Amino acid sequence: MDGLTLFIEGDGAAWTSPTSSSTDPTPRDPLALRLALAHPEGVAAYVGRPCQFVAQRQPECTPEYWTRKRYSREVVDAVDAAIDVLKARFDARHLTLVGYSGGGSIAALVAARRTDVVKLVTIAANLDHERWTSRHRVDPLIGSLNAADVATRLRSIPQWHFVGGRDKIVGLDVVEAYAERLPPGQRPAIVVEKDFDHRCCWVERWPALWALTDSPPAQPGFATAQRPAGAIGETRAREPALAR
Repeated sequence: MDGLTLFIEGDGAAWTSPTSSSTDPTPRDPLALRLALAHPEGVAAYVGRPCQFVAQRQPECTPEYWTRKRYSREVVDAVDAAIDVLKARFDARHLTLVGYSGGGSIAALVAARRTDVVKLVTIAANLDHERWTSRHRVDPLIGSLNAADVATRLRSIPQWHFVGGRDKIVGLDVVEAYAERLPPGQRPAIVVEKDFDHRCCWVERWPALWALTDSPPAQPGFATAQRPAGAIGETRAREPALAR
């Protein structure tokens, strides 16, 4: 098999209240899984995050790995290892990584350490957690790697970053902060879906959105073009708990 598309889940149910972490980070509605099931072409596989979907809690599954250390080196190592297993199982040569919400941050961090990723796509992704925690005035994610710090290592990988115009969890400014780590002529495309929020309506419109990534971005620079509701086919890319 030549290519495999991998969908990486978001942060899941990290918190039960603004001050209490969850004992089980499994997402109540795994949106990345639904995206994988809606994928219109090729072979797709789903990658949950460490400690999600675990029937019996493991000793190493402590809340720090879905709260402040959700993007830590250990988490990225675990996802990278899972991707190695899936690549071998499907005998794939090349990978496309699609990350939803916090999974977009993991996708970028994984892509920065691999040589077999040919496309990176994120949806409502926390691509600069320092900007995100500052915006929401919440504690910094001490112990987490920041996807924005590896942006320059990803400049040669075609990228599309989708953002909801009504997203109050991860906004356009967070994604722009990632893109702005690159020189103007090398910034990735950001696509704003004007009437989408953090969860709606990515799954329903996924086949049409995916079609946008089949062609190179319209220009090598950072594109920010808003699109009216229901319109698919134009390129541009704007807050506290990530998707559950």
